[in-house]
Amino acid sequence: MPVITGEFTVAMQPEAMSAVAADSGIGRMSLNKHYQGALQAEGKGEMLAYMDRALGSGVYVAVERVTGAVEGRSGSFLLHHTGIMTRGAPGLTVAVVPDSGSGELAGLHGTLKIRMEGGKHYYDFDYTL
Repeated sequence: MPVITGEFTVAMQPEAMSAVAADSGIGRMSLNKHYQGALQAEGKGEMLAYMDRALGSGVYVAVERVTGAVEGRSGSFLLHHTGIMTRGAPGLTVAVVPDSGSGELAGLHGTLKIRMEGGKHYYDFDYTL
């Protein structure tokens, strides 16, 4: 599997919860990302999260549509995020949703790792087409 790396920026905006979930303690955010490098794309999505700050444990889930190009191949695909923090120890899985690739990215499979270095976000995208 090829692995491509690059930098990305992300803007997160708080969003209102549904009436059913409003008192749950769960937060909702919109995501707006810009990927640079071998992945030239925009990512737009939604995230639900909960954090117990006293214990340092929490969870987030997100779905993100990525539109652009992977090493020059154009199309879009979906990523699903699952992040779990257990008493300060983070764990994160970000994977391509099966059969979500379109255009020249039809059949895309893979996982994306997120790194934070020097206050910047980086990705390592391990994929097959």
